[in-house]
Amino acid sequence: MSFIEVKNVTKKFDNTIVLDNINLEIEEGEVLGILGRSGSGKSVLLNMLRGIPEYIPDEGEVIYHVAYCPKCNHVDTPSTAGQTCSCGEKTELREINLWNCSRKEFLDIKKRISIMLQRTFALYEEETVIENIMKSFENQRDEDNVNKAIKLLKMTRMEHRTTHIARDLSGGEKQRIVLARQLAKNPMVFLADEPTGTLDPKTAKLIHSALLSGVKNKNITMIINSHWPEVIEDLSDRVIWLDNGKIIDEGKPEDIVSKFIKEIPLPKKHPAVTIGDALIKMDDLKKYYFSTTRGVVKSVDGVTLTINEGEIASVVGLSGAGKTTLSKLIAGLIEPSDGEIEIRLGEEWIDMSKKGPMHRGRVTPHIGLLHQDFSLYPYKTILGNLTDAISLDLPSEFAKMKSLHVLTAVGFKEEEAASLLEKYPDQMSGGERHRVALAQILIKEPNIIILDEPTGTMDPITRRNVTESILNAREELDQTFIIISHDMDFVLECCDTAALMREGKLLDHGKPIEIVDELTSQERTKMLNKHT
Repeated sequence: MSFIEVKNVTKKFDNTIVLDNINLEIEEGEVLGILGRSGSGKSVLLNMLRGIPEYIPDEGEVIYHVAYCPKCNHVDTPSTAGQTCSCGEKTELREINLWNCSRKEFLDIKKRISIMLQRTFALYEEETVIENIMKSFENQRDEDNVNKAIKLLKMTRMEHRTTHIARDLSGGEKQRIVLARQLAKNPMVFLADEPTGTLDPKTAKLIHSALLSGVKNKNITMIINSHWPEVIEDLSDRVIWLDNGKIIDEGKPEDIVSKFIKEIPLPKKHPAVTIGDALIKMDDLKKYYFSTTRGVVKSVDGVTLTINEGEIASVVGLSGAGKTTLSKLIAGLIEPSDGEIEIRLGEEWIDMSKKGPMHRGRVTPHIGLLHQDFSLYPYKTILGNLTDAISLDLPSEFAKMKSLHVLTAVGFKEEEAASLLEKYPDQMSGGERHRVALAQILIKEPNIIILDEPTGTMDPITRRNVTESILNAREELDQTFIIISHDMDFVLECCDTAALMREGKLLDHGKPIEIVDELTSQERTKMLNKHT
């Protein structure tokens, strides 16, 4: 008997079919990989399996075969049916239609399912890492749960951050703590929607492998979406390939992944561009924080760096190296603790360490920053997000034309872009929202664009599109880009220069291929995927 059955499921948003007659059976203890480009329906399917109200099927059924305790209503996997529950009652096998059952049954099943969403850092920001994990246990005073929490931190490679405050973590580190919190709930089903979307591919593989051994030992069924075909191949027992809401192929991971990779386009050749004069200058730049548990945290520690006009520059390093803090200093979001940072506006150099409209206030309107934990306005359409939501007051027809232009620039086909304008963010996949957020930056035509982990949640095809959009924007609009990334493959494809950071310090600066030679073995393992 299968554990989960998806029967003839169809789901529409605004009369657009996003899941089209899906039929699927998932076995207990199985790791099912779902492969597909952004917008194929992967996240919609996971949210439907979780029981999120907005994702109720328009047609079809989602059926769970479970062991159910009639006394305490505890739900478990079907293989435990007939066993004695902790309350003393014997469990019975039940077939429960998730979207057509009693309210009690619905909540009992939903409580036993964990889901980890793309770029969702739902943490207690003022609590330590270990306290965040402990809050996931029903009995937080149980000493055995402390040991379980530590094991989860080791599994996610975060044991070195046990006593750190959550707000001090990098985006990638926060993602791993969220993963540990979800596992601490001891689910019978774990749904992972790009669970390590902001991590480099090698670290993602390590974490996924540890997760796989952990869930297998506990007989937890896992359904995982990932934009990294290699991860899907390594971890899954079986893979389905979704495209435009349909399962177009299913089978062994190596077979499906091989077919999927063949569809990834190669980047086109771009002509060499002339790099201009210095645009951003940093000299002995520092940003220190004080933490009650860690003392002085040197996020940026004496960085000296020049970025030239028209350059696609990158700042690279492992998670927690200080890259994001440096980007916030450049964007004028935070003030340096010491040192100098200047940005040229026209022919005049502006001191970014000074507040006010005559200093960094003159420059910040000309800088676009896409955070790795970006968000769109949920109650505005995509057209609204690209125009009035960001105070871009344009005549209606011109606003629509300009919106279509930037959407095609970030990889949407013309017909896709036109259909997106009246949609809302929650009707789109994570990868599609990411591209819209990038378009939201580009439409304001800033002189300097800072992208913090721009490829974090993207499938390989979309990743190629983003590379193209950056190169095209530089050619057509004379924009300067600063890429904050641990994805060295992307940097090698896209960037003119790379600045290598470790523990807040700038170690080296040069062409990306030269920086590859300066990587430590750990950095090389975690930051490189295709290149050696």
